[in-house]
Amino acid sequence: MRFGKLVAIEPTGTAAGGSAIWRCLCDCGGQVCAPLHQLVAGYRKSCGCLGHPARKDYVGVRFGRLTVMAYAGKQDGMHRWKCICDCGKETIVGQSLLQCGKTKSCGCLQAESYKENLKLIDGTSVTMLEAGKKRRIASNTSGYTGVYHSSRCDKWIAQINFKGKAYYLGSYADIQDAVRARRQGEEMHDMFLEWYYENHSSASARKAAGQTAVQATGHITGREGVGPAGQGFPHGPTRRDGGV
Repeated sequence: MRFGKLVAIEPTGTAAGGSAIWRCLCDCGGQVCAPLHQLVAGYRKSCGCLGHPARKDYVGVRFGRLTVMAYAGKQDGMHRWKCICDCGKETIVGQSLLQCGKTKSCGCLQAESYKENLKLIDGTSVTMLEAGKKRRIASNTSGYTGVYHSSRCDKWIAQINFKGKAYYLGSYADIQDAVRARRQGEEMHDMFLEWYYENHSSASARKAAGQTAVQATGHITGREGVGPAGQGFPHGPTRRDGGV
């Protein structure tokens, strides 16, 4: 007798809930034991394979940056495939994730997108600098970005981050002096953004050509205090008068 993808082969000699248990062979090759009343009512139509996509032959097939190399077995009900990414890294990916397009690389694509969205230049994010001009960090207790109170010396400390480094701008008894020092320090952020807008307005086109204006000249010009490419402000900002 056939019930969906199942063919009832023989009774097992056992029962459940007053219904005989039958051993069944599924069209996919799997076997399952099911109560006769479930088969008749249509509750059981397969060995369970209907609940999961059938295994495909994906060897050699390309999904985004991934090329399928070999079948890697089944885990948690999902077929897995061993893939190699365009970047050279190997990874194991679930069949459903490949089919729906959720996974397209070993992770390098997401990392590149993250870096591109941040617009990282020598460790400085243009995106974060732009956002910082529009909002204050919620965790800031002084009310001013880059200014905090030091309980050790009982003074207001001004500092600024640029190209992966933190620059000390001085300590002050008056918070307004610390704020002025911070705002003077932010001039290098403004100069950096101006340089970025001037030199990267068509960055995508230059990237396709394999170079940028900075790579072509080797120096960032037109702004006092900005040195060779990759160096930016080599000595950092100097502490303002009034600092201690």
